[in-house]
Amino acid sequence: LLQLQPPARAAPLTPPGPAACYGTSITSAKIQVNGVHLHYQQTGEGSHAVLLLPGMLGSGQTDFGPQLQSMNKQLFTVVAWDPRGYGKSIPPSRDFPPDFFERDAKDAVDLMQALKFKKFSLLGWSDGGITALIAAARYPNLIHKLVVWGANASVTQEDVRIYNGIRDVSKWSEKVRKPLEELYGHKYFAETCEAWVDGISHFAENSDGNICQQLLPDIKCPTFIIHGQKDPLVPQAHAEYIHKHIKGSRLLLMPEGKHNLHLRFAKDFNREVENFLR
Repeated sequence: LLQLQPPARAAPLTPPGPAACYGTSITSAKIQVNGVHLHYQQTGEGSHAVLLLPGMLGSGQTDFGPQLQSMNKQLFTVVAWDPRGYGKSIPPSRDFPPDFFERDAKDAVDLMQALKFKKFSLLGWSDGGITALIAAARYPNLIHKLVVWGANASVTQEDVRIYNGIRDVSKWSEKVRKPLEELYGHKYFAETCEAWVDGISHFAENSDGNICQQLLPDIKCPTFIIHGQKDPLVPQAHAEYIHKHIKGSRLLLMPEGKHNLHLRFAKDFNREVENFLR
């Protein structure tokens, strides 16, 4: 297993061949975008740039370990970002105004442009999937391909009930809670989770609970939707709706997949996504 490591001072030469795919270290840095200092991790030297967009309270480090470590580093340059107020992109503290997904979409695209990537693909999980849908619709000339999983384009009353079920972080399983508690400290983690539940629940007051339904037909890039059929947080109807409204999109259902299918079934997930991105 690769350890996260700082940029090597004098990296040993990697012999050519398959091992070279895993020969580049993962670097971390910050860059100023839209008035905030956004933290990101980057690895690989491929010509195809890919941005990984984390879920609620997530960061590159907590949400995408197996992708940063194991995606093909000869084909792809992989960037994982921490949205403002998450991970190491603090300050500012995270807040949830009505346009927080739009704000994240602009931040994400502007980050990649600041890093000098002219065109790139988006891999968005959960809230990051919603952000990726908006970015692909708003900036069609910049987005090469799109992969989303655990995402939704609207919020139903049933969704609000599910969200309220995770409002109190002390009831989360230790496995999920611990890395986030270590990252944020208990107070920030607990308060931000509550603020997120309130923020995302507001969408249920819109007509049809709309977040970004009207934007889906504007997505023109090749799109791959993956859904875990045992996802306790996002009902399958959301994935089917997105698939139906993005022309030419592909939908893959993973029978044993839950919300974190890209971590639990990382090898299968990475293979499916790499094949789609090629």
